[in-house]
Amino acid sequence: MAATRYRRFLKLCEEWPVDETKRGRDLGAFLRQRVAQAFREGENTQIANPDTCDLMYESLARINSNFYRGKYPRMKDTSFTGVTAEECRMVLATDSLDQMEDAKKGIWKKLMEKFSLKGQDEASKV
Repeated sequence: MAATRYRRFLKLCEEWPVDETKRGRDLGAFLRQRVAQAFREGENTQIANPDTCDLMYESLARINSNFYRGKYPRMKDTSFTGVTAEECRMVLATDSLDQMEDAKKGIWKKLMEKFSLKGQDEASKV
């Protein structure tokens, strides 16, 4: 029975989309990592609680198939702020978040980082 569960989770991992804009924060990548940890021995893995495993699979399968999106359709494609889903994706991309973090730094901190890196580079050359 563990082999069947393992194959179902592998199929789910294959179907789950990977969002390249969220490096290190992608749900699909996290899911693959957790499946690899849970099934270290592949089909021979002994599952301590099969009922919980089945419930997790069913929940993840519903999310992946957009079950709730179909069950509870939205009237508009925007949130209460008026921001569309595509604009949210752009803002939440890793590159955008890095740019925002960089913008939060003050001038003094930017100068300190710039000169401290130069000092380290020159010291390593000697």
